[in-house]
Amino acid sequence: MNIIAWLVLGLIAGAIAKLIYPGHQGGGIFATIGLGILGALVGGFLGKLLLGSSGAAAAASGALSIGSIIFAILGALLLIFIWGLVTQKSA
Repeated sequence: MNIIAWLVLGLIAGAIAKLIYPGHQGGGIFATIGLGILGALVGGFLGKLLLGSSGAAAAASGALSIGSIIFAILGALLLIFIWGLVTQKSA
């Protein structure tokens, strides 16, 4: 059941992050799910480290709640931003 929760959290967070972030990020459904899952880990870790939030801890463990989805989206947005910086072509 935990794997299904991770996939659902990843899909929700990744899709919302891609909708919020300006520009075109590309990637299909698997990239979106992966982005959301990694975003949950990053957002959960940073939220727990900086805020000590239970929503952040839930995101890091893959639990489905409003707090975990918010931290997963924030983490996914951060990853999209960093990916854009890393892959940015020099003019």
